[in-house]
Amino acid sequence: MSLPHVAVVGAGPGGLVLAVVLHRAGIPVTVYERDAGPDTRDQGGTLDLHVPSGQRALREVGLEAQFQAVARGEGQDMVLLDSAGTVLVRDETPDDAPMLRPEIDRRALRDLLLGALPDGVVAWGRHCVASEPLTAGSGMRLHLADDTTADADLVVGADGAHSRVRALLTDVEPRYSGKTMIEMNIPDADRTAPAVAAAVGRGSYWALGECRTLAAQRNGDGRIRVYLTKQVPLDWPQTCGIPFDDGDTARPMLVEQLLAGWAPELTALVTATHGPILVRQMEVLPAGLRWAPRPDVTLLGDAAHLMPSAGEGANQAMLDGLLLGRALIEQHDVASALRVYEEEMFARTAAIAAESARIEAMISSPTAAQDMTRFFSRTAA
Repeated sequence: MSLPHVAVVGAGPGGLVLAVVLHRAGIPVTVYERDAGPDTRDQGGTLDLHVPSGQRALREVGLEAQFQAVARGEGQDMVLLDSAGTVLVRDETPDDAPMLRPEIDRRALRDLLLGALPDGVVAWGRHCVASEPLTAGSGMRLHLADDTTADADLVVGADGAHSRVRALLTDVEPRYSGKTMIEMNIPDADRTAPAVAAAVGRGSYWALGECRTLAAQRNGDGRIRVYLTKQVPLDWPQTCGIPFDDGDTARPMLVEQLLAGWAPELTALVTATHGPILVRQMEVLPAGLRWAPRPDVTLLGDAAHLMPSAGEGANQAMLDGLLLGRALIEQHDVASALRVYEEEMFARTAAIAAESARIEAMISSPTAAQDMTRFFSRTAA
């Protein structure tokens, strides 16, 4: 087919994988990203990349060796506890274990993908606020926050949960899942909180209580990220009385309100943190969301299938980017490529979203510790 110009909205893992695939095939592509540059903000925590999805995408775009050089196989270690501090499952990774789900920091993954693209493919500081079709069959126009516009034959919404592109395909919006997550950090953990760092170990550390979870995870930069998640009403951050912008006051209040009766070695994860406290209200799209095909716009990643946090989001976004890119290369026209891509993506991610929801329900249940112990025992077997 004649080479279309593709506009990708969002420079997350899925959007960048797609850009690498298209660039290497000679298909013109521009990624429009709201961040002013690659170092503008913290990219978030660490990701476990799976062999059949995230790792497959990196392998097929020729970045497997670079990934293996920075991935942390020891990050596959996992400790599961109950609220009394009793260890239920301990999974330690031998030095020669296969890299089935190694960890990589989000920043390192973005740098890896950006390194495969020439300057100018990513248009930094170009926030897409709206998009619209031009005339029938003639492409799309992006409206950017700086009052400029950009035209393309195909627009791919890789712009996350609150996608501006998704409205062109469906009026479905994410809904609050009922869970709110509080994110904190222990910087330079081995030095600032050595006892906590020793307990967390090299990978992830999960303590499960009634309808709440306390998790900690090593990052490659020496920090430990701490996540406290609980089922609460949507307005809880405003009504709970905790001043989240005052960390010194908020931390003991979080322990008192959400972790009363938990083992001191677990609550120490919260009291050892420093710096800003982030409150994230978890959202999901309906599992199995579909839309009528269009020849000039599609979605990938969270914009298409925002699912409960069970380790699949970034992996599926990267596989989306790979498979969409391949379809655009292999099919005879854009409309055919989008049909092939979307039908596969709808079926694949509906099943994964349903399984993620099942795992999330187990984690959130009053019997989470017992349920997840059985789950990991079956997985190990």
